[in-house]
Amino acid sequence: MLSETQKETRIQKLIETEWELFQHVHNEGGRAACQDDWNTFRIMRHCQFAMWPEKVLSSYQTDLDTAKSQGRNLITEKYARMMASTDPEEYRRLEPFLPALTSQAEEITEEILSLLMVWLEEYAEHYPALSARGRRLHSSEDTKWDTSAETYLRGELQTYSVETLQLYLEYLTSCAQKRVNVVEKSDTLMVQEYGYSSLEDAQAHLNL
Repeated sequence: MLSETQKETRIQKLIETEWELFQHVHNEGGRAACQDDWNTFRIMRHCQFAMWPEKVLSSYQTDLDTAKSQGRNLITEKYARMMASTDPEEYRRLEPFLPALTSQAEEITEEILSLLMVWLEEYAEHYPALSARGRRLHSSEDTKWDTSAETYLRGELQTYSVETLQLYLEYLTSCAQKRVNVVEKSDTLMVQEYGYSSLEDAQAHLNL
């Protein structure tokens, strides 16, 4: 088992790898402002990865390394996958250049999403002001320029290997059995990064 310091080192490596890949994502209309916002990127990704067990982190690192060896950019692929909902016409143009999704990967992805969406909906109910500052929740709310949390998550999950997906599902299922809302846990870390003591504290400040 990794020590906390070793786990943090692994997380930082993942974030730095993703950031480098993010710099090479080409957007319609030119470079996006978020590609120059290292601090926000670091906080968002750190709060996600900090929740993951060691075996999920390790498997995802393998996914990134494998993709790099094949000349693929998983961050580019993630944003391309989102277009299946936000810009179907553009997605049809890009789809032939993306790795084919297996039925197993699609099935696990949807199982993971079913858990995450329940937690996102609970979070939005408990912390409406905080939730309102983020993405809309459901793919049915997508537009070409506004990507929902559901579509974003699906796009990211579709870049994971079946091995990573399965390990992630096992972890999330364990959390669900313990009635742990992973979204709330992750966002608790996020608001603490921004100087609040808790989600309740952040919500109260937004309601002022």
